[in-house]
Amino acid sequence: MIALDPAPHLIDALPLRGATNAVALEDKGGTLTYAELEATVGRMAHALAAQGLAAGERVASWLPKTRAACLMPLAGPRAGLVHVPINPALKRAQVAHILADSGARLLVTQEARLAALEPGDVPADCRVLTEEALTGADALPPASGDPEALAAILYTSGSTGRPKGVMLSHANLWLGAISVAHYLRLTSTDRVLGVLPLSFDYGQNQLFSSWAAGARVVPLDYLTARDVVKAVDRFGITTLAGVPPLWVQLLEATWPADTATMLRRLTNSGGALTRPLVQGLRSRFPQAALYPMYGLTEAFRSTYLDPALVDAHPDSIGRAIPFAEVLIVDAEGKRARQGELVHAGPLVAKGYWRDPERTALRFRPAPGFADHQGMAVWSGDTVAEDAEGLLRFVGRDDEMIKSSGNRISPTEIEEAVVAGGETGEAVAFGIPDPRLGQAIVVVARGDGSREEELRARLRRELPSFQQPARYVWRERLPRNANGKLDRSGLKTEIL
Repeated sequence: MIALDPAPHLIDALPLRGATNAVALEDKGGTLTYAELEATVGRMAHALAAQGLAAGERVASWLPKTRAACLMPLAGPRAGLVHVPINPALKRAQVAHILADSGARLLVTQEARLAALEPGDVPADCRVLTEEALTGADALPPASGDPEALAAILYTSGSTGRPKGVMLSHANLWLGAISVAHYLRLTSTDRVLGVLPLSFDYGQNQLFSSWAAGARVVPLDYLTARDVVKAVDRFGITTLAGVPPLWVQLLEATWPADTATMLRRLTNSGGALTRPLVQGLRSRFPQAALYPMYGLTEAFRSTYLDPALVDAHPDSIGRAIPFAEVLIVDAEGKRARQGELVHAGPLVAKGYWRDPERTALRFRPAPGFADHQGMAVWSGDTVAEDAEGLLRFVGRDDEMIKSSGNRISPTEIEEAVVAGGETGEAVAFGIPDPRLGQAIVVVARGDGSREEELRARLRRELPSFQQPARYVWRERLPRNANGKLDRSGLKTEIL
């Protein structure tokens, strides 16, 4: 395990953590040692710098998980530029929005992707390079500079409107890498399968935290759960990160016993694990340490649950990660046992790019009792703290269902719905109702053949005010570009 260094070094130091002859990256094309990774980043940075852009200009990348995509988060900042990764799953209108909103002056992509765009999608002052152009004999050495300077702008999935860019500094990214590598106990013997989008803070941090620990990253663009199983077997994967919908798919897949035992670490974020999912993962991968985690792009990762506590506290999101301060604040701004989760400390982002109004709503001064003063992220998420100091996610304020005078957590309803096995996935939300204020609607995966069985069980397990009024059954539930269930899209569709 690496030493926990609190100094806010630049992310440019990350590749130097591994032994020069150790493998840093492995894919279909072979391997890159840490020495080769360092040299390749230097050459890519030189090619970017040769475009003549001023320091702080934005360089976007719209690529699948190629080597260039994996190294752009380091090469862009080394060239003095701010990297803007664009999820390869996004469509042309979303790509055009991010390019225009970020003010990107350079786009690194592939010819096939350019062909999917229309005239005007790439701004007139934005040049285009293919990833093959990021080569050459000359290289830039590791850079130095202000740790608080911007290194990246990560755009959220846009499930509640147009994507907004979260501004992250070198210190944000570096400290996040050190923190995660530390509490996950990553070592140079680990092999990390990168299945999450690199435009997702969770996915990008897999690169940084793995390299901070001297581990090996294996990037994978998968189509089915079977692809993940085969990659674990082929590359001897020890560490797998996912979001709840992916775990559902992986638990439904066939795992050869020898392959399942290769995994010694599972990490979850991007949505709370349900009790059935925890039980399923613990049963299928009993030798693997399970790390439930919570966070949001604006404040990076915030909490994690020690694997030793998972069986006794399956619905907990744990305690603060290193370098993060998390606070529970009530409506009067006082410390509370249940209330809004507020994030303070050096992992807090720099706000939303060119959006002072939304920045002012989410980024506000920390409460007076916080150890870290200055700007904090007021999450809008409600959490509760138990007697042992462990946190439990209750729900987002803007997603809470208000029915018959009760505030109902959709997460609680969803967990109850899937607990009996009648369906593996469900989304709950409120819709206007003249009598109740809001009625509970559940969209569930399946054919509806077990609906009466489900209703009978919930009548036994939930109070009357928490009973869903309506079920909508779907063969599959839609997901956004980061692999999370598309709650907002489903609600809009049903309404």
